[in-house]
Amino acid sequence: MVRTAEERRAAVVEAALGRLGLDAKTRLLAGQDMWSLPALPEIGLASLVMSDGPIGVRGVRWTADDPSIALPSPTALAATWDPGLAHRAGVLLAQEARRKGVHVLLAPTVNLHRSPLGGRHFEAYSEDPYLTGRIGAGYVTGVQSGGVGTTVKHFVANDAETDRFTVDNRVGERALRELYLAPFEAIVATARPWGVMTAYNSVNGTTMTEHRRLVQEVLRGEWGFDGINVSDWNAARSTAGALLGGLDIAMPGPRTVYGPALARAVRDGEAEETAVDEAVRRVLLLAARVGLLEGAEPAVPEPPAAVDGEALARELARRSFVLVRNEGGALPLKPGTVALIGAAARDARVLGGGAATVFPERIVSPLDGLTAALPDGTLSYAVGADPNTELATAGRDFDLRAVCRDADGTVIGTRNAPDGHIQWMGADLPEGVTHDTLHTIELTGTFTPRATGRHTFGTRGVGAFTLTVDGTTHYDGVQPPRENDPFGAFFGGPVPRAEADLTAGVPVGVSLTRIVHRTPDRPMPVITFTLVHQEPPRDPDELIAEAVETARGADTAVVVVATTERVESEGFDREDLRLPGRQDDLVRAVAAVNPDTVVIVNSGSPVELPWREDVAAVLLSWFPGQEGGAALADVLTGAHEPGGRLPTTWGSLADAPVTRVVPTDGALAYDEDVFIGHRAWRRAGRTPSYPFGHGLGYTDWTYESAEAGATADGVTVTVRVRNTGDRPGREVVQVYLAPSEPDPARPARWLAGFASVEAGPGERAEVTVELPRRAFEIWDEAAASWSYVKGSYEIGVGRSIEDRRITATINV
Repeated sequence: MVRTAEERRAAVVEAALGRLGLDAKTRLLAGQDMWSLPALPEIGLASLVMSDGPIGVRGVRWTADDPSIALPSPTALAATWDPGLAHRAGVLLAQEARRKGVHVLLAPTVNLHRSPLGGRHFEAYSEDPYLTGRIGAGYVTGVQSGGVGTTVKHFVANDAETDRFTVDNRVGERALRELYLAPFEAIVATARPWGVMTAYNSVNGTTMTEHRRLVQEVLRGEWGFDGINVSDWNAARSTAGALLGGLDIAMPGPRTVYGPALARAVRDGEAEETAVDEAVRRVLLLAARVGLLEGAEPAVPEPPAAVDGEALARELARRSFVLVRNEGGALPLKPGTVALIGAAARDARVLGGGAATVFPERIVSPLDGLTAALPDGTLSYAVGADPNTELATAGRDFDLRAVCRDADGTVIGTRNAPDGHIQWMGADLPEGVTHDTLHTIELTGTFTPRATGRHTFGTRGVGAFTLTVDGTTHYDGVQPPRENDPFGAFFGGPVPRAEADLTAGVPVGVSLTRIVHRTPDRPMPVITFTLVHQEPPRDPDELIAEAVETARGADTAVVVVATTERVESEGFDREDLRLPGRQDDLVRAVAAVNPDTVVIVNSGSPVELPWREDVAAVLLSWFPGQEGGAALADVLTGAHEPGGRLPTTWGSLADAPVTRVVPTDGALAYDEDVFIGHRAWRRAGRTPSYPFGHGLGYTDWTYESAEAGATADGVTVTVRVRNTGDRPGREVVQVYLAPSEPDPARPARWLAGFASVEAGPGERAEVTVELPRRAFEIWDEAAASWSYVKGSYEIGVGRSIEDRRITATINV
């Protein structure tokens, strides 16, 4: 009998498992360091390496010495409404992973934008479970087509950052099924991911690394998931509890709840070896799939054709940009002069903070992109307003290295540190350095000021620091940890420590030395601290006045506004949705003197735009990745149209129906049930700034017809549209369902399907959108099963949840 490749792999896995003793098996389930599992040469198993990877593959080292392609943020990827483009992004990331010796990416993040205050929403796709599932499935199939595994995360209901390690999220079963589990279920069904990552938080009283019902019964039992379950880093708390709950891998190492602790638990009768075998079997299957188990065929024998990373990053960025306002055809730019304004136009923020950080080889800012695209002499620039209201990570004007010394002061190793940030975890240390010998780290080099005046320098992190600027020691002391904050060293705020009067263009020496204290009881050694800096403060009114004069004399003013790493990052939630600093004042002042003012919003998730009716155009660029400035020039000049549609509702915090992210007595109640995002806005009868699905292009579309028909698996809707503009374009056809008889227990309308079409001027295009059976189902809590709701439904087809161009009715 001829066996399939999966059957042959399974046979090799069984043979390898049979040759392992208890100690080797339990060792395989525990990280050997920050990013990898141990090799077991006795069965021909190589070490499996993991890496953060939502927008790029950092690898096992936190360093710019090994640069990575930086794609736009996951919210940008979702804004393309294009699973095929997400697939192509995944193929590129698999290529990057293979280049860096990485076998599993710790991505994608498919948690939902439950509240607009979620600080890490830039790393998740959308407020909508269906859109999230489609984009996530495209990403997973793309990565795994390149022979690299994924871990869909964070399973489940990890939708905010406040107290994320300990919070108990109280979620009703229906909301859990219809919203928070839905993207995971869709990805398991359509993309067959090789891994998931369980979250820090608890759900309804049980921590996710021990949640037997959701992992063993739902994920594996109901959905048939056959991949590995890895903990979020340091999330696993109990040896026997985690094993019983279905956790396969406890990361990071070398000290985890598995390894020797698990072997002891089995010998003491507290854990079953059969459960250990099941976990090891899944880990070996993953190793076989990625080509690390001798004798087993990898899932992808030959990788896909090479991908041009820079070109794809640029295409993805312009396809993600969402044009939410364009009065009088302000865009594309007309011939003439352009005033570019805003600190973020010069110092681009291309990605969010936290674990998703990568170090691209180059970054194209809006200033770079427009300078290259526009005729000489037509572009002028003014800072206008700086969003950084506090010290920021040392950046492009610093030239720094990390010098490591032992207790005798002897240099034992060095590493580049161009951004002034040290984050060394586990074995990620400069060559020749060990945790046993390391005593001090000196960030040292030069700083070349861009501005004359009093510069401020400081520290971020925990420990004993000495800060020297231009030969003068300004600080020599200890920065204590923040109380009850396990992430304070990673995400804590900067502290000013020195002021120095410097001259523009004149380099000065800078040095930040930290004494390293080993903490024996820590599960893994971590060294993290940052040199931070702020330019001499200028009078904000003066900066705005300069920008106004620059804008007054230009045909078009382009203002770039942005959030900062202290607004959007892993580790904390947002307190408001306002742009930091005086950026709102800047936009108002520029718009008052130039009617053709275009605003570019550089943020990973919604911000308030109180001036939106006062400007000619508003373009959302998200965190656009390394090629963002080049893509922006493509779109502003009209070489390409902006392709994005909103994956999340944009509105004011005061009007947002669901906002709470702070737990009470350790618990956060999801009292809103199934009503989040656009579902909640409609139920509350509130009008957002821009609705879910909204986005403009550079041409016009007429929706001519929509015909619906029932199939065995759901409903198909065939839509015909016509490009009535004067240039080629791309349209995202969105299909929404609404029960003909309103039901207060169900959303008034929900996204059921979408597809893209392209057409030239005057051309028609036809597309068939599949509406899955699940679009007509609800979770019946009494029956503990999905229930197909028969009856009459309005099918609304159009450009957003509020802009439906044509309707049809179907009975199911």
